Amino acid sequence: MKILRTRAASISRQGLCAALLVAGLTTAAVGASPPHHAGQGGDPSPGTDNPQSRPHGTPNLTLPDLVPRPGASGKPDPNAGRGDTPDGATGIPATALAAYKNAEKLAQQRYPGCHIPWQLIAGIGKVESEHAAAYGLRSDGYTDKRILGPRLTGGQFAVIKDTDGGRWDGDKEYDRAVGPTQFIPSTWEGYGEDGNGDGVKDPNNIFDAAAGTARYLCAGGKDLNNPGDLDRAILSYNQSREYVNAVLAWMRTYKSGNVSAVPDPAPSRTGGSTGGQGTKPTKPGNPGKPSTPPATKPSEPNKPNKPSKPSGGGDTGTTKPTPPTPTPPTPTPPTPAPVTRLDRMGEDRIEATANEEFATQPSVRALDGAGKPAPERTRVRFEIVGEHTKARFPGAARSVTVPTDRTGLAVAPKILAGDWPGDFTVRATVEGRDVAAVEFAATVKAAPAPRADTLKRTDADDALKAAPKSAFTQKIQIRSLAKDKPISDTAITATVMAADGKTPAKAGPYFKGANGLPLRTLTLPKTDKEGLVTLPELFTDAQAGTFFLRLTTADGAVLTLELTVAAPTTPTTPPASPQPTT
Repeated sequence: MKILRTRAASISRQGLCAALLVAGLTTAAVGASPPHHAGQGGDPSPGTDNPQSRPHGTPNLTLPDLVPRPGASGKPDPNAGRGDTPDGATGIPATALAAYKNAEKLAQQRYPGCHIPWQLIAGIGKVESEHAAAYGLRSDGYTDKRILGPRLTGGQFAVIKDTDGGRWDGDKEYDRAVGPTQFIPSTWEGYGEDGNGDGVKDPNNIFDAAAGTARYLCAGGKDLNNPGDLDRAILSYNQSREYVNAVLAWMRTYKSGNVSAVPDPAPSRTGGSTGGQGTKPTKPGNPGKPSTPPATKPSEPNKPNKPSKPSGGGDTGTTKPTPPTPTPPTPTPPTPAPVTRLDRMGEDRIEATANEEFATQPSVRALDGAGKPAPERTRVRFEIVGEHTKARFPGAARSVTVPTDRTGLAVAPKILAGDWPGDFTVRATVEGRDVAAVEFAATVKAAPAPRADTLKRTDADDALKAAPKSAFTQKIQIRSLAKDKPISDTAITATVMAADGKTPAKAGPYFKGANGLPLRTLTLPKTDKEGLVTLPELFTDAQAGTFFLRLTTADGAVLTLELTVAAPTTPTTPPASPQPTT
């Protein structure tokens, strides 16, 4: 294409090196792709004779790392299907960014094997029209001024006779590329999409155009994770290696995070070539009528009336009549777009332990058909669904209504799990609107068994004493407690310790094992529902002295009892009193 060669020749030495580098990377990445599988979206792959791939305008092939192009005017070029914003700028108007991301989401649903990223669609939008920024992009996706490529009458462009009766481009003799992503009308007929859910497929609306671009690039079962398919997809839009390099460079720049949403441009006051009416679609069934009427010639201003002569004597009068002060019309606020969907924010599963609060609060974002936040204070209803749960919102409520904020976000209050383990659902819906519900799967896990923090002997005042080669006659009963409340099923280990209280004893008191042999470490039966366990009989050998019985739990509760082994004292018999002599 001559126009592409002309533009490439104007690139600075630095820019040319960057372009050659990108071209080299692109060429190296392109290889043979695996066989295509039809049905990946169901659209036929665009052939090499598709008019979309032929020269149809003057795309901006400047790469992201270049400085602004000298002479950039900041005004739209009437002979190029794009606007001029400073080359190298990475900001994207908020509405355009929303449209690209919305197109990616629709593609994930309709052509899941295509793997098209929104950054690729943004690269097409950047190169074709600078994201429609210079044409007065509005929040509804339309523009104040039409985005039309040159008449395709030949020369440096392709020759494409009219295919739409002038419906989209206003030209009944030759076609012109149309809209933010510069679709040829016949290509739009085959690959157009309704991206904003208004029932109309309009290439002049950036939501529709972005969705149509995704469909066109994915056609033929392409997997854009495959370098060969990615290369073929972009070439089907424009058969130019410079074009492919520019689109890929912008896609990679946006993927690197070097992108920011910038405010949409201010609406045009004059309306440009479209008379300020934007590019709204024509009604279906009227294909021959251009989508926007031509501007009409303004009428001449009215001439003021000459002042009348006075009817009587007196002042001959040169006083001019005071014109009435016009009353400015009261602007009618735009009707907010209705909510068409709820998007889940965060994870779709939440968990909590019985009798605790859920740490995660279910939240959704309400959006209109263009993917923009719903009007503030849209009422979203959150409801706990499930009979076998005691989970409740504050105030023991099973449902609450929450208004959205200015970003369309609605967050449910914290949910108390209740004491019943099990599963239930939290369902979010829009009050008064037939919008698909969003559901969160909720699980209440059983609370773990309480852990003992204290062990106590039930008869702590009864000293434990026994003679050698005998047994302790006292019953040793222990209670397990957690915060002074009895705890059942507590496992306790009993160990006889030496006189230092630090080392296990090798002699002294003992329990009897199953074989009757001495056992000085024993795991006791678990405590009963009252938290009690009774130790088996504790015997003594011939070793006398002081010993200790240490009782411990796995949770760290400890109780130490003193054991005394000593021979009983024999009472001393007093000497007999001398008998008196006679």
